[in-house]
Amino acid sequence: MSTDTRNRILIVDDEKVNISILVELLKDRYDTVVAKNGEQALRRVLEHKPDLILLDIVMPGMDGFQVCKALKRNPETADIPVVFITAKDSENDEEEGLNVGAIDYVTKPFSSAIIRARVHNHLELKRRGDLLKALSSIDPLTEIANRRRLDEFLAFQWQQLKRSGGMLAMLLLDIDYFKAFNDHYGHQQGDECLVHVAKILSALPLRNVDLVARYGGEEFVIVLTLTELSVIEKVALSVQQALQADPVKHGYSLVAPNVTVSIGGAGVCPSQGGSVALLFNQADAALYQAKDQGRNRFVLADFQDER
Repeated sequence: MSTDTRNRILIVDDEKVNISILVELLKDRYDTVVAKNGEQALRRVLEHKPDLILLDIVMPGMDGFQVCKALKRNPETADIPVVFITAKDSENDEEEGLNVGAIDYVTKPFSSAIIRARVHNHLELKRRGDLLKALSSIDPLTEIANRRRLDEFLAFQWQQLKRSGGMLAMLLLDIDYFKAFNDHYGHQQGDECLVHVAKILSALPLRNVDLVARYGGEEFVIVLTLTELSVIEKVALSVQQALQADPVKHGYSLVAPNVTVSIGGAGVCPSQGGSVALLFNQADAALYQAKDQGRNRFVLADFQDER
């Protein structure tokens, strides 16, 4: 939901008087954004990221049903609840509205008190759903993205870049001699080490189109979207420098007195073929080479356009 203290509601209607009524009704509790047609509504959703959409059905150009279908097809907007507010009051219209993905259907004329109550209830349901979704996407120990979130993120970015072009890159990191660390210091300190590395990775100056995740055990992943090979190397170097600047003692490592990581990197252009599995395999092969060459180092897989 919105990061502001007030929720944001998008009101979509081609009649100025209808927009004015709803804005006046809701403005004391919520921030409102308006759109006067379907095409404008789809742009405003991406610009303002509303928490709830109040959508008319009968509009010039795209009607409300078409707008709702478009919203539900897009992963960026699919989870935003849509409430139809319309003069179309037949049972068939209501059925179609719910079938295309709306969470509620309100016919005009409506009661102000009922609109307020329904808006409040749907926002509360969304808040709870967002919380559950966030918890299901977070690794409970390190509090960074988990494997499930990583898979979803990669699938989405792959499809985006397949259409628009650009490189998707991955860094696969493995803590060197972590089993020896666990065996000698104990699992509690082992967990603390994992948390420390996760914090190091989370503090990297990445963008919101990038992702840091725990892949499993002592392995972590950094995904870089719309990047270049030089950036992959730069990020890998910054990880190693950060671990040196904020060290964790590892007296049982064979490569350094402190905790280090081996890193394998790879990049592919989804628009030119390949797959997420290929990207993983290339990064994993590079990580194997980094370990084979002595650990505490970065190896970048040979970049090839997979056609």
